[in-house]
Amino acid sequence: MGAGTENIPPFIGGQLSHLLSNSRLTLKGLQVDHMWSSDKYNSGITDRFTLLIPYCLDFIKWAIVYDVESPTTAPDVIFGPEDEHFHPFHMTQSVEPNNNSLLSDWNYKDPTRLLTLIQYLRDQYVLYQGKRVGEVDDDRLKFEVSTIVSREGLEMHMSSCADKSEEVKFAVPLLDMNINKMVAGCPWRQSQKIYLQVIYPVGRKYMPSTSAPRLKLVSSSELKTLFSIDDVKLPSWLDGMCLAEYLPNLEEYLEKQVLEAVSLIDVRRHFIEALAVPLGRPVEADPVFCRKATFLSASGVFTFLVHFLIPAQFPKQQPAIMLQSSQHFTSQMAPIKSRLTSDYPWSPRWEQSLMAERICEFLADEALNFKRQCSEGQVQL
Repeated sequence: MGAGTENIPPFIGGQLSHLLSNSRLTLKGLQVDHMWSSDKYNSGITDRFTLLIPYCLDFIKWAIVYDVESPTTAPDVIFGPEDEHFHPFHMTQSVEPNNNSLLSDWNYKDPTRLLTLIQYLRDQYVLYQGKRVGEVDDDRLKFEVSTIVSREGLEMHMSSCADKSEEVKFAVPLLDMNINKMVAGCPWRQSQKIYLQVIYPVGRKYMPSTSAPRLKLVSSSELKTLFSIDDVKLPSWLDGMCLAEYLPNLEEYLEKQVLEAVSLIDVRRHFIEALAVPLGRPVEADPVFCRKATFLSASGVFTFLVHFLIPAQFPKQQPAIMLQSSQHFTSQMAPIKSRLTSDYPWSPRWEQSLMAERICEFLADEALNFKRQCSEGQVQL
């Protein structure tokens, strides 16, 4: 028989994701993947769930299992199939002493206890994976680890799936600089980071390989508003090079790229100000990154909005323009919009006043074509 619902704590009554998202100790990127019940008689009560935990630029998946018949006791945690030897409370090297009390003194009324437990287990998992990598019988890997192991925030993961060869993945944090503080009025809640993902295949002892590992830059999606790492060409990996030699050149190059990206905010702002001379004050504009701006314009009695989408690489890349009628609507009563276009005269070497002038010349002709498009069989108000 299942426990009575009056004895079930609120986090088992369907509010697990709310608890995780509002705790003071929330891990960045923590996600509840799936929630379900073990009791067919109380199918509306969720007492277990799958948790996706960010680790080494990927996610590890753990199942958190409560006992619906004893909801005040600590949960069980089931780790992934690759981690059958992960015993966090019996490791010789522990993050903090006496952490068995996390379970023995469990207090289900404390909303921070679950995340404290998850944070502790993740910290132990970092140590566990570091130990696994250290035991790999590969001289090159041992050397690479010894040169970067002191880098703060470094994470590594040993992958040994049956269907592919063994490999070791590093997540190397780059740039000791606070990008958030470099952007005035920055809306980001989390500190923006750039990582280098490094993947080495595991070789044989006494057979060192000098080939380059697989390298990839990774950052949060938020950072792309300012700076897209997809546009960064990684420096070449020279024969015989190791990570300790590669990283300083990469960081120096990235720092210049980030500083340039921050300086381009003002360049985009001045472009919007230049557009305001012929088009008037913008109806809307992105005040922080200056990536978007909307102006109200007219051609005779035909009024329309002009949307500018300004790329991070402006002025090397020109803005995309879209027109939107304020008088014509589709049968679903959505305003009619033109396609995005960048097919107009442009040179990144022009003064911004000339850029604005040429765009206005383009809009004079484009407005007539757009008006014709709006008038052909569309609803007009």
